[in-house]
Amino acid sequence: MSILGDTIVAIATAIVPEQGSVGIVRVSGPNAVSIAKNLFYSPGQIWETHKILYGYIRHPNTQKIVDEALLLLMFAPRSYTREDVVEFQCHGGIMAVQQVLQLCLEQGAKLAQPGEFTLRAFLNGRLDLTQAESISDLVGARSPQAAQLAIAGLQGKLAHPIRQLRLTCLDILAEVEARIDFEEDLPPLNQAEIQVKLEQVLADVTQILATADQGELLRSGLKVAIVGRPNVGKSSLLNAWSRSDRAIVTDLPGTTRDVVESQLVVGGIPIQVLDTAGIRETDDRVEQIGVERSRSAAQSADLILLTIDAQTGWTDADQTIYDHVKNRPVILIINKIDLVDSIAFPHPKDLAGIVKTAAAFHQGIQTLETEILKIVQTGNIQAANLELAINQRQAAALTEAKAALQQVKETIAHSLPLDFWTIDLRSAVQALGEILGEDVTESVLDRIFSRFCIGK
Repeated sequence: MSILGDTIVAIATAIVPEQGSVGIVRVSGPNAVSIAKNLFYSPGQIWETHKILYGYIRHPNTQKIVDEALLLLMFAPRSYTREDVVEFQCHGGIMAVQQVLQLCLEQGAKLAQPGEFTLRAFLNGRLDLTQAESISDLVGARSPQAAQLAIAGLQGKLAHPIRQLRLTCLDILAEVEARIDFEEDLPPLNQAEIQVKLEQVLADVTQILATADQGELLRSGLKVAIVGRPNVGKSSLLNAWSRSDRAIVTDLPGTTRDVVESQLVVGGIPIQVLDTAGIRETDDRVEQIGVERSRSAAQSADLILLTIDAQTGWTDADQTIYDHVKNRPVILIINKIDLVDSIAFPHPKDLAGIVKTAAAFHQGIQTLETEILKIVQTGNIQAANLELAINQRQAAALTEAKAALQQVKETIAHSLPLDFWTIDLRSAVQALGEILGEDVTESVLDRIFSRFCIGK
């Protein structure tokens, strides 16, 4: 947990040798400015908030120049953390930023924990918890749509409806408790009006809950495994789909000995494509290991592309592979259609789809992507731009709120005393508050922010 009285420091940019042109060291806390003044030499320049100074970072004792740099000043409360924040903008690489980080530590700053800058922004009231989580999602976004979803969360498009639902529940709770405490002084409770409000809150909660799968798909993506016998064109399919030469392609069966991975985006959905080794019985120990890894990859995939050769059709070996993977949605890829005049052979009837390809000539890839999106949509997961989609933590809290509200309805239906109403209403208010961070434990915060990168 963050200690707000401390001054923290971290490298806030990715450090890659000989590739990064700028490296930033971020400092936040009550001593941030004094540390900067001890290290940064900028004669004749005024230290004002939201100003950039030009100068040199020097060792405070030896006066040895460490780097020529810029210094960005952001005084509280007009900063990311609502504390005094300074950023040393150094030359990229490793040595400059590492030396500046070490000098800040020697001046009394503490090394920031993962997500500690954002945690301070949350604890200081600049962000609610949904916005903080959106920042993490934005940093880790793997598609433009996922980035847009994160931006929407950062703008409060999830927080606003959740906050309104919580306020409605609080209003209902206040009315009920008032009748308990001051029954003789107030008019009777309008039960019909209360029930209408509860029905609306329940409907809104259910609608938001329905976005959980959509959000998970856009954030985490889809894992797709290409499986099949050796030399049916699995690697050619991967290369054609990814428009690269990730996999080695030869006429020799068993060329791929391990799982080859490629990252794609289809219809806004990040897709991790796994090209697996050809599955067959073999005495070659190395190939056996590849086959075992292929089977493991298939079992961990969300969707299987079972690839066969149009020339040989559906074989007993293909049936064996299918029996191993049919617990997943399977698209049958009939490859090498350029080498046959017609396609007519028996195959399983419960396939998720059939696509004909000539991977060597990049034919059929668009049809494959369309088929994948169709499967995604028929699974009640919409591949579309979203402005609101909850994550797993938020879904769990909303599920608790929904259960509590349904229990309130049951309580009213059974004409139980008002005291019983308040129990479940408080549970609903607390669950909705957990989403925003208004009722959240330290362990939950630690779990959320530990997934952030250091420096954010």
